[in-house]
Amino acid sequence: MSMDRRRFLATLVMTPVAKSLAGCGSKGDWPEGMAEIKWDRDTCVRCNMVISDRRFAAEMRGGEKDTVLKFDDIGCLVFWLRDKAESHPWMTTAAARMWVADASGKLSEAVRWLDPRQAQFLGGRTSPMGYNFAATPYPQAGSVDFTTLREHVLAKGK
Repeated sequence: MSMDRRRFLATLVMTPVAKSLAGCGSKGDWPEGMAEIKWDRDTCVRCNMVISDRRFAAEMRGGEKDTVLKFDDIGCLVFWLRDKAESHPWMTTAAARMWVADASGKLSEAVRWLDPRQAQFLGGRTSPMGYNFAATPYPQAGSVDFTTLREHVLAKGK
């Protein structure tokens, strides 16, 4: 077998192997502008709990300093929006970027991220801080939009 043919066959076989190995230890697919969440190390800016459960994590980013805020539960993000609006006026602008984990994915898969303002939320889930809502990309029976989610979470008063 010639050297060129060996090289060609090695490339043909190794390319898929290399691609699959490149995913090993991958830290996830982060949408443009989103800071990586270091699972089991980063803490929620509101409650200081370690962000571990990938199904309920959220993040917000924006302002003059491109501030990154990470949350372990969508409810923490909702309360942060209410409690810090005066000191962080950028949060209420359309330019503020927000992401919430799509809880409809499998835990073995990379987390998919949704804009909470376009997501739907299902109640009755057990979330880290007990707000008990999980994001999904599409309306489902019993799901609510972000505005309704905020009303439910704020009514809990935690």
